[in-house]
Amino acid sequence: MNKLIPVFAALMFGAVTLPAFAQANTPRIDQRQMNQDRRIDQGVQSGELNQREAARLDRGQDRIENLEDKAKSDGVVTARERARLRHAENVESRRIYRQKHDAQRR
Repeated sequence: MNKLIPVFAALMFGAVTLPAFAQANTPRIDQRQMNQDRRIDQGVQSGELNQREAARLDRGQDRIENLEDKAKSDGVVTARERARLRHAENVESRRIYRQKHDAQRR
């Protein structure tokens, strides 16, 4: 019987904490961040972005990541926080597009 108490306690702890972690997941935001990072890297490789532009865009991506970390800090990402993150990603996506398609000579 004494051997079952720690197992039962661990199961109960998992049952209580897992739902809280599930609400803090942001797979769509994470995927979009990866896609935007890939777009920046591709722009550098193709010559559409110079190092200065890429560094500026990377800092923008870092700001979004900090927003995401702040939103996740309490264990729940609310609808308002998700909307703010989505807006920040949209703004950064437009910046990436504009920098990749400007008429700047490399």
